[in-house]
Amino acid sequence: MDIGEVVEKTGLPPSTLRYYEEKGLIQSTGRQGLRRVFDASVLQRLSLIALGRRAGFRLDEIAAMFTADGRPNIDRQQLVRKADEIDQTIQELTAMRDGLRHAAHCKAPSHLECPTFQRLLRAAGKPRRKKNRHP
Repeated sequence: MDIGEVVEKTGLPPSTLRYYEEKGLIQSTGRQGLRRVFDASVLQRLSLIALGRRAGFRLDEIAAMFTADGRPNIDRQQLVRKADEIDQTIQELTAMRDGLRHAAHCKAPSHLECPTFQRLLRAAGKPRRKKNRHP
């Protein structure tokens, strides 16, 4: 299938496909005139890349999840670590959401007089915990 068909089926712009190819994430099988041509299996690979991106993996981490011949070889421990990071982010975002909702309805004369809002400010001022990045 040519690059136009891949664009149509995935919704990805051609520039993204060219970038993924440049990074070694996908590979064209040749050209049809000036247009790149891909094997149909590229659609599954692009779905795996999209899933990895949505989970928060960097492109180099996703690239490492494929063998030299293009088959997935995903480190299960890496998936557990990413799931743990997502859990931490969910906790932080839940606390932020709850604090914002409280602040929106707080009866204190000023947000700065609200103890809950003060806790939210202190939490926002703390440096975020660095997430472990594993290649």
